[in-house]
Parts: sequence; structure tokens; C-alpha cells
Amino acid sequence: MPRLSSGRHRKRATIGLAALLGVSGVTAAAIALSSPASNAAEAPKENCGGLDTALQNNLNFIAGQQANPDAQSAARIANRQAVVDLIQQRRVVAECTANVVANNGQAAPAPVQQAPAQQAPAQQAPAQQAPAQQQNQNGAATGDVVCAGSTVTLSGEAGAPAASSNQFPAGTKLKVTNLDNSKSTTVTVTSVSGSCALLNNAAFEQVREPGKFLIRRARIERVG
Repeated sequence: MPRLSSGRHRKRATIGLAALLGVSGVTAAAIALSSPASNAAEAPKENCGGLDTALQNNLNFIAGQQANPDAQSAARIANRQAVVDLIQQRRVVAECTANVVANNGQAAPAPVQQAPAQQAPAQQAPAQQAPAQQQNQNGAATGDVVCAGSTVTLSGEAGAPAASSNQFPAGTKLKVTNLDNSKSTTVTVTSVSGSCALLNNAAFEQVREPGKFLIRRARIERVG
């Protein structure tokens, strides 16, 4: 009788150990599936080469304006500095480490502390969709009205009519209307800027009022 009891105890101990190992295996698998490393692979980083090139192009533009200033240089430099800050923020996220400088040797400032303030335009985007429905109901708009209340100015860039934006990717078509003179132009976004829609010289000439470099009452529509 004592031997039979001992055998039953060993059998129960063996079953208990197997169950414990089974639970541990399931737990380990669950931890592996939910690990941060597997989630991190789902968010690829931006290409540093493209970001560095864009940063250098903007630094070269600023350096050129500083070397040969005119009446519009301050506004142009301010616009481009906003672009530089945005690119620098994206370089930090992408862990880019190259020391990018303009052709004249001027290095880009690091806007790490300014990054939180630069998120404000993106957070306001959902609220800006409400005026779009009103414009469409009135029959005045031919596309989705975006960036309600935004002003429009020029970038100082030459070339065919085009725009740059911090909210829409390259290839997006925007229709910009000056509500003070009812002139409008439809342009394609070709680069990044520090505002919703920044027109180059040719595009701005199509909608500007004589002697003015800012459109305070503008309607911006996404048409493609």
C-alpha cells in the first residue's frame, strides 16, 4: 500500500510540472508576440538622404536671401525657416546624424525644443473641415475646402505656377482663390513648406492684388 501511494504522488507531480511548463510556454509566446521590437518594425523610418537634400536646398535658399536681400527677403526667410524646422524635426525622428550645411558653410539650427509648437497646424486640421460643407452647399466651391482661415503668401521661387505645403503631399492639386478680387489659380504641390499653401512667384501673380504680398481672405480647395 505505501508503494502504490508513492506512485500516485509521483504521477500527480509529473502532471503538475507539465501543466506549469505548458502555461509558461504560452506566456512566453504571448510576451514575444506583444514585444515592442515586433511593433517597431511596422513603422519604417524616413530616408535620411532625401531629408538631408531637402534641408540643404532650403539652407541654400536662406543663405542666398541673406547675401542679396531685398524688400521681400525677411518674409521669404521666415517661411523657409519654418520649413527647415519641420525637416529638422523629421530628421530627429528618423535618427539622421549627418551635419547638413548650406553651400556657404552655414549649418542648420537644431529646432528640437520648437518641435511641440510645430504640431499645432496638424491638430487643427479636423476642425477645418466644417466650413468645407458650407462652401459646397452654397455652390461656390468646386472641391473640398481646406485650411479655412489660412492666409496665402509667396515663396519667392521661380518656375511654372506651383505650391508647397505642410499638410498635403507632392502631387496634390490645390485651387487658391483670392476672395478680395475673385481671382483663382489651380496649382500642384511640389515641395514642403511651413504653411498650408505657399505659392511660388508665377502662381501668386495670378491671384495677387497690385502692391500686396499677402492674401488675407483666401479660399483653398483640394481638387485633386
